[in-house]
Amino acid sequence: MKTVVNSETTEVVISREGPITLIGERINPTGRKALAAALLEGDLDYVRRQAITQAAAGADILDVNVGVPGMDEAAVMPEVVKAVAAAVELPLCIDTANPESLAAALAVAPGKVLVNSVNGEEESLDTVLPMVKASGAAVIGLTMDEDGIPADAETRAAIAERIVERALAIGIPIEDVVIDPLVLTIGADPTAGRVTLDTIELISERLGTNISLGASNVSFGMPERHTLNQAFLALAIRAGATCVMTHVARLGLSIRATEALLGRDPFAGRYIKMFRRQQD
Repeated sequence: MKTVVNSETTEVVISREGPITLIGERINPTGRKALAAALLEGDLDYVRRQAITQAAAGADILDVNVGVPGMDEAAVMPEVVKAVAAAVELPLCIDTANPESLAAALAVAPGKVLVNSVNGEEESLDTVLPMVKASGAAVIGLTMDEDGIPADAETRAAIAERIVERALAIGIPIEDVVIDPLVLTIGADPTAGRVTLDTIELISERLGTNISLGASNVSFGMPERHTLNQAFLALAIRAGATCVMTHVARLGLSIRATEALLGRDPFAGRYIKMFRRQQD
């Protein structure tokens, strides 16, 4: 199954046969004081630099999130989207839980974007999916609902099935739904990583959709988080993850190494290319 997104000049295909799609996570103010301050001050040059750095590191898509407390997100989001789109030629992932902010971003974003995200809550399904349909976007579906994030793989997979069913019902093709099985920290629950891996396998078997994942939560509160993130991403890719939201400069080479070891990178071409990027 292929999920296609694009900017005005660049197309990215998310699939099980091709490379793991790398979504650069750095334009997100959560835990990043300098970016939060820049957004509050209207410093779009800082945002542009973040976009350019991630593109140079090998990102395929850039996540754009402007969720700073006290800020008018619906006013700031379209300006940031336009600034990032002008700075790089990559497709965008519009990351917001605010419907007004999402609408404002979709109105100015070039090409076919990835919306991050919808979940199994009725309010989210009723609000986000029609916007995705109207704009022709693709969407990430989170395996959570009114009861939170389930502790077991079966319930998460059932939420994924519900999201896909609702998307299909309004005319969004299944290939435009990417599922995020979610991951919690193993510091609080030793089974958290295993449950996510089991969820990936169930969704791959039952739905065949592309699967997006962020690794950083799995290591929260643990020492040497980078090592845990590397190990988890390798396991997740082997289980069926096709799209990763990550710090590309830090983890991109590990992801390309995993592809090469799984025989998905002929003659390790992408691995070598990313290695050379990091030497420049």
